[in-house]
Amino acid sequence: MHDAAPRPLSAAKSESLTGRARVPGDKSISHRALMFGGLAAGQTRITGLLEGEDVLRTGAAMRAMGAQIERRGDEWVVSGTGNGALLEPKEALDFGNAGTGVRLTMGLVGSYDMETRFIGDASLSKRPMGRVLDPLREMGLQVLAAEPGDRLPITLRGPKHAAPITYRVPMPSAQVKSAVLIAALNAPGITTVIEPVATRDHTEKMLAGFGASLQVDIDGDGVRHIRIEGQPRLTGQTIAVPGDPSSAAFPLVAAVIVPGSDVIIENMLMNPTRTGLLTTLLEMGADITIVDRRNEGGEDVADLRVRGSELKGVIVPAERAPSMIDEYPVLAVAACFAEGETLMQGLEELRVKESDRLSAVANGLKVNGVDCVEGEATLAVTGQPGGKGLGGGTVETHLDHRIAMSFLVMGLAAQKPVTIDDQAMIATSFPDFTDLMRRLGARID
Repeated sequence: MHDAAPRPLSAAKSESLTGRARVPGDKSISHRALMFGGLAAGQTRITGLLEGEDVLRTGAAMRAMGAQIERRGDEWVVSGTGNGALLEPKEALDFGNAGTGVRLTMGLVGSYDMETRFIGDASLSKRPMGRVLDPLREMGLQVLAAEPGDRLPITLRGPKHAAPITYRVPMPSAQVKSAVLIAALNAPGITTVIEPVATRDHTEKMLAGFGASLQVDIDGDGVRHIRIEGQPRLTGQTIAVPGDPSSAAFPLVAAVIVPGSDVIIENMLMNPTRTGLLTTLLEMGADITIVDRRNEGGEDVADLRVRGSELKGVIVPAERAPSMIDEYPVLAVAACFAEGETLMQGLEELRVKESDRLSAVANGLKVNGVDCVEGEATLAVTGQPGGKGLGGGTVETHLDHRIAMSFLVMGLAAQKPVTIDDQAMIATSFPDFTDLMRRLGARID
């Protein structure tokens, strides 16, 4: 898909944005719903699934290992293999650009006595997998073949009997934590994951919902100890996937920075491990009202009413990073229109995303006239209220969907249009992005 000729796209200064926006289902929850549904006994029915390329790759991997997955009308119906009964895939599992899918699936197969080969696109093949493979090696996994630095293509061989482990996660990473918990499903005994900095907890919530015996304790230092009992019986569930906060971030910031806007974003996931951007925008002075808070499928959900706002620069502390790691590119765009400086700290994780996201954001800002300073793990942005003098540049997206969408949002409030070098990869997480934004009144073409 990414070998086709690049298709640039531009966004230009827009009148006020108005209307209602329902963003795609949460990506993290969608991956896990297909994975755990494919593993559970019986049927799992999923509504609101994100039908982006990344999630569908996870579905294809589960099919290759014996699950039956089909779309029926508005829902996806998954008939699982039963925990412990996955089949060895006959061919390599191709994850395209899906970092979450590949890492969680490595955890899934890591405790099975079978051989599995993982491949991906050029971007995914640059991303390090060692952080996930290290704990799995402790459980008995062998890496039969890998590119230098534990990069794709990778061939794994699981042990005859996986060993339960106690593992302290060395960096805040929901993917590493989740990979170990998922591997523990096919290991006898108790596996414990120690998490010094809390990250998104969808794996724990959903595994418990499917019937796993899982306990979370927080010690006196605020460190989470997650204990899971191996070889549980998992049973199919009904899952309604709420809207993805990382996708909602784009219409949310657009409505804040385009003067006179009044937009309602429906059905957004409000899990506190995911609302760092919302917290930050409110601190900056954004006019956002949280409407109709409710609980769906064990997750907090709400609608947001967002109006055009005058923002002021703030310091975004490092400890907030895990709750908004994917939203920094679009936060940097919001900061372009704020009065004063916004300083974002604790961004080292952005260096190993779909691209070196920190550099990609800083370079995109600079070519569009923004005064910004990129540090090793920081980004400082000095805003221009009203977007005066901003825009006019073409941004290198590095095949990164969040870079692409963030800079299209910037163009809606900048003095001059902003162009991205390629729009193809937006489909990995938000296939309807351009149409949704145009319906609200955005000038994107």
